[in-house]
Amino acid sequence: MRKILFLCLLAGITMAQTPKPYGATPSADQLKWHKMEYYAFVHFGPNSFTDKEWGDGTEKEEVFNPTQLDCRQWARIAKAAGMKGIIITAKHHDGFALYPSKYSTHTVRESKWRDGKGDVLKELSAACKEYGLKMGIYISPWDRNHPTYGTPEYNQVYVNMLKEITTQYGDLFEVWFDGANGEGPNGKKQVYDFPLFNKTVKTYQPHALIFSDAGPDIRWVGNERGFAGETCWSTINGAQLFPAYDKPKHLNVGDENGTHWIPAECDVSIRPGWFYHKAEDDKVKTPAALMDIWNKSVGRGANLLLNIPVDGRGIVNENDEKSLIEFKKMRDEYFRKNLLTKGTFTKTTGENSIDIKMNKAQSFNCLVVQEDIRYGQRVSEFAVQVKENNEWKTVATATTIGHKRIVYFPRVNSKEVRVAIQGTLARPLIANVELYDTPAN
Repeated sequence: MRKILFLCLLAGITMAQTPKPYGATPSADQLKWHKMEYYAFVHFGPNSFTDKEWGDGTEKEEVFNPTQLDCRQWARIAKAAGMKGIIITAKHHDGFALYPSKYSTHTVRESKWRDGKGDVLKELSAACKEYGLKMGIYISPWDRNHPTYGTPEYNQVYVNMLKEITTQYGDLFEVWFDGANGEGPNGKKQVYDFPLFNKTVKTYQPHALIFSDAGPDIRWVGNERGFAGETCWSTINGAQLFPAYDKPKHLNVGDENGTHWIPAECDVSIRPGWFYHKAEDDKVKTPAALMDIWNKSVGRGANLLLNIPVDGRGIVNENDEKSLIEFKKMRDEYFRKNLLTKGTFTKTTGENSIDIKMNKAQSFNCLVVQEDIRYGQRVSEFAVQVKENNEWKTVATATTIGHKRIVYFPRVNSKEVRVAIQGTLARPLIANVELYDTPAN
C-alpha cells in the first residue's frame, strides 16, 4: 500500500485523457449489477405448504396448490419497496420445479394448481416486465427427487433444465447456483460439472451474471446475515475459489489487489427462515433492522438480496409487506436531502483530499462516497473531517469504498467537510460525494 501521490478526481471534471485502469475491473454487465444495489429473493415451492426449510423430494406434487398466486402482487410490492429485480427459486433442493420441465416429473405440471397447466416462471416474467423489474433464477443443482441424481447422466439433465429456464423466460440478470450437495433418492452424491453449467448459462444468457461461492461473476458474502466486511474488496483471487468454498471470512472481505472482479452479494431473509412459516409471522425483521443491514451491505459496496418468502396463498404476507414499505420510507427519510447539490458548495481537490465548502453551515451526520469503479477499486483507507475553529477534526474513519460507502458519525454543524484519502493502491478516482443529516443517533 502506498500513500497518495496524485490528485483525486471527481466525476464530471474534464480529464485530459481516460484514466488507466488499475488491477481487475468490472465488466459492463457487472457495472449495471452494481447500480441495482437491492433486489428480492423469493423462496417458494412445496416447503411453503409443508412448513419445511429443506424438502426431501418425497412430497406429493399435489401439496403445491396456491389458491391466490399473484406474481403481479410480488412485483408491485418489490417495486414499491425500491427493489430493482426478483430472483425466484425455480427449483430448490427437493427437486420440485415451478415450471413444467420436460426433464422432471416433479413439477407444477403434476400438481393440481391451474389443473397442471400453470407456470410460475412465466407469470413472474410477465409481472417483472409490467413493473419494470429485472428477473433472475435460482436453480439448485442438488435434487433429492430426480432418479438420475448421483450419476453422470444427471449433469446433462441439469443442463437441459438450465437451457429451458434461460431460453423461455426473457432476459435474466442473474443465475444463482447454490453450493449445497447432499444425497439424492439413490443415496448418492453428485459430482457437479460447474464449468459446463456456467458455459450453458453464458451460451443462452450472455449478459446474465452467475452467482456462486466461486463466482465467476458474483460471490457469496460468507454469511446469511446480510453483512459485508467493514473492509470489502470487490476484487478477490478467483483461482482460489471453488463451489462450497469453506473460508467465509475470505469471501466477506475479498482481496486487496485481487486478480478477479467478483463482488459480494449479501443474501438474507426478512424472516428467520427462507421459506414461509406461519409461526414466523411475528418475527419479520423491523425497518430498523433492515436499515442496519442496508448500511452493512449496500453501505459497504456490496449488493443486498433480501428474501421474501411467499406464503401458501401464493402472495407476499401482509407482515412482510408492511415492513418492506416502512423500510423504504425510512431510507427515503435518511437520504431525502443531499446537502451537496449544484450551487450549494464549492470543491477543491488536493494531493490527498477533497475539500468541500458549503455556502452556509449545516448540521450533518452521514457521508456517502463512491469510487469510479470502471477503473478499478483503489482506496484502502480514508477519513471524514470537518473544520471547527479553523482546524480540521476527524469525525470518522473507514477503509474501502468501492461502489458505495456510507459513513455515520456524531452530528456536527460545520460549513466545511473533507474526505481525506489516507491509503490507496493507485491514483484515487472519486465519482461522487453526498452529505446528509439523517435521523440516526
